[in-house]
Amino acid sequence: QVQLVESGGGSVQPGGSLRLSCAAYGFTNTFIWYSAGWFRQAPGKEREGVAAITAGGGTRYYADSVKGRFTISQDNAKNTVYLQMDSLKPEDAAMYYCAAAPRRASLSAADYNYWGQGTQVTVSS
Repeated sequence: QVQLVESGGGSVQPGGSLRLSCAAYGFTNTFIWYSAGWFRQAPGKEREGVAAITAGGGTRYYADSVKGRFTISQDNAKNTVYLQMDSLKPEDAAMYYCAAAPRRASLSAADYNYWGQGTQVTVSS
């Protein structure tokens, strides 16, 4: 059974850092051919794309709101995608989800087939 499991969320003060992880299970040897993305959704707001990485890690995409602060990466040997979040702001607080798709990466949720259950990020002083 294909499954994405996020971890690494928590509560930090503004200016702090967190690293989110997304472990992929059930893809056998095919996850390397999947693009992956990180999305977030705050209460009362739509889900928005934060970062995405193409299969093989050749190209990365970021939302303007996180450019220069967030970094997406992947470890194909571990079937895991990461989101390093630095200089966190209160407006970054949300539930963060990872997603995977067997196609070109994008920041559009509609392009993704598989989703994790999410990990909560809180940023407050």
